[in-house]
Amino acid sequence: MNIDTSLRKLGPVNITSLKDLILEQEDSAWKEDQYRQEEFQVHNQTESIVLIFVDLETWPKVVVSKEPGWNRLADIALPLMNDIIKTHYSPGGTVIRAMAAKLVAGGKITPHTDRHPSFHAGHRIHVPITTNPRVRFMIDGQPFQFQIGEAYEINNQKMHSVMNKGKEDRITFIFDYVPKDKMETLKV
Repeated sequence: MNIDTSLRKLGPVNITSLKDLILEQEDSAWKEDQYRQEEFQVHNQTESIVLIFVDLETWPKVVVSKEPGWNRLADIALPLMNDIIKTHYSPGGTVIRAMAAKLVAGGKITPHTDRHPSFHAGHRIHVPITTNPRVRFMIDGQPFQFQIGEAYEINNQKMHSVMNKGKEDRITFIFDYVPKDKMETLKV
């Protein structure tokens, strides 16, 4: 969503249970859903555990499906998402995407803007799970270093990229929340 800034710091969140659960996932869980990597070239150096994802083909009709990560992560991820939404956004909207996203050590996500219309409607929230001092998130030409235990909303309509020059993978929990007023304008 095109918000009034490149990055909005939402504040502290308790990620302990979600972090533990994500880090317990087997390597195969990160490779079971390749849709993002195949559909969006900029994500070819990432891996994902997807909980829910919106059907891009039916948009603006909102069809959200539970994906393989739902059964393993939802019980812990849902309260975290609900707490962030309750604290920072208007109630009654819909989460259209939720996933743990890994940028492998030495990997990068090249500069891009999120173009599909669904990205214009939703707030894109990032909750860092792991990071290292050599990870840089660039938005509109400005570098940011996200901190574990904080939540952020990014302006995904501005040019953004991520590079991980560290030796450890960077893992972020990401979800897109479409407020009720935006949902009502999408009805077909």
